[in-house]
Amino acid sequence: MVRKLKTLRHPGIIRLLDAVETDTYIYIATERVIPLAWHVRRKSLSVETSKWGLFTVANTLRFINDEASSVHGNIRISSIFTSESGEWRVGGLDILSSMKDEAAIIYTYGTLTPNLSQYMPPEVSKSGWDSIKGNPTSATDSYAFGLLIFQVYNGGSLSSDQIGQTKNVPPNIHQSYKGLLNTNPKARLSVTHFLEQGRRNGGFFETPLIRLSEGVESLGLKSDAERAELLSELDEVSEDFPEDFFKMKILPELLKSVEFGGGGPKVFGYVMKIGAKLTEDEYESRITPVVVRLFASPDRQMRKIVNDKIFPQMVTGFSDIAPVVREQTVKAVLTIITKLSDRTINGDLLKHLARTSNDEQPGIRTNTTICLGKISRNLGVNTRQKVLVTAFTRSLKDPFVHARNAALQALAATSDLFPEEDCANRLLPALCQSLLDKERYDIIKLLLSSVDLE
Repeated sequence: MVRKLKTLRHPGIIRLLDAVETDTYIYIATERVIPLAWHVRRKSLSVETSKWGLFTVANTLRFINDEASSVHGNIRISSIFTSESGEWRVGGLDILSSMKDEAAIIYTYGTLTPNLSQYMPPEVSKSGWDSIKGNPTSATDSYAFGLLIFQVYNGGSLSSDQIGQTKNVPPNIHQSYKGLLNTNPKARLSVTHFLEQGRRNGGFFETPLIRLSEGVESLGLKSDAERAELLSELDEVSEDFPEDFFKMKILPELLKSVEFGGGGPKVFGYVMKIGAKLTEDEYESRITPVVVRLFASPDRQMRKIVNDKIFPQMVTGFSDIAPVVREQTVKAVLTIITKLSDRTINGDLLKHLARTSNDEQPGIRTNTTICLGKISRNLGVNTRQKVLVTAFTRSLKDPFVHARNAALQALAATSDLFPEEDCANRLLPALCQSLLDKERYDIIKLLLSSVDLE
């Protein structure tokens, strides 16, 4: 099986990472997957998600049967897995055999595969595995794929009297599904023809989710009309999408399109919609960095959305119960300040910074003073004179020595912004009181540099 995993490369087959063979064991490391049966038995898959998964399996079987000229021979629900992104993967390659090999393993060991008799097509049950030699390569796997369809839509159950039943199978699949289970192997519908029937105009595989999964990887290269068509598919599935797939596959492509491919505000809107399903850590690692970079976007409409819709979400961090979140939010202001409108800076932002300048955590008070010093030249002239003098002189009296130090440094860096009257009447009296600071001598030295009047 290791050799097969190494040589048979296809996106729908479980990806082999490494393998080690000892005298007694073979250790196989694959991509992280979980059995499809877990989802099926809990009935946690929607009808459309199941169709998408079956479409993936059918494409993989077409590759195995047609391009690799092989028979999988062990298709059933226990040989199908789902990846971290929710995509279905084919495993169970124990008896996969090339039909060009006269001594293929399937002829010898097919009957030894545990519990496989339930999934054998009638001709194999009657005449053994040698019977597949005279039949189409696809016949064995097509029959098993038909049984898999029934299992997927019926909680994984399958008994001999259920074979061919259409209970819970979507009506538009019925005819093709029965063709897969034809008892005559030569007349049996191949998986390839099953796919072709499903992809016809209005066919059962012509679904928004399948079209989206096929087209999203080239989203950044699409024209405006093509992108709009693809996004319309996203509209249709966004309320009932397979979350893992959207997180791992759709979201990264949308983010790339927004940042590099000219996706624009509409694509960004979908990013935020999917983002609502993420955990805080996932949102912080996947979306926040892109959002911060979008503040530099030359797209005026995009910047307006970021200013009007993203910043209001960001500022919730100023009042978060976790001190580390409040502190990081204050620091993040320096990243976005040049992209905010004057109204936002001189209004909402300063209100939040006024709150953090009185925070119970001394580190947050200190970082707020540093932040105010660094954004001082982005403030309006009137706001600057009114806010900064009050903020800095208050910080000079802070019980935390580093907060006092930050205030002196901020004053030294912004001294040219204040009119002489404010310097004489408000700043110098406050600075002179700091000469009595006995806690740190370097504050006094910094103070003397702050009041250097040439």
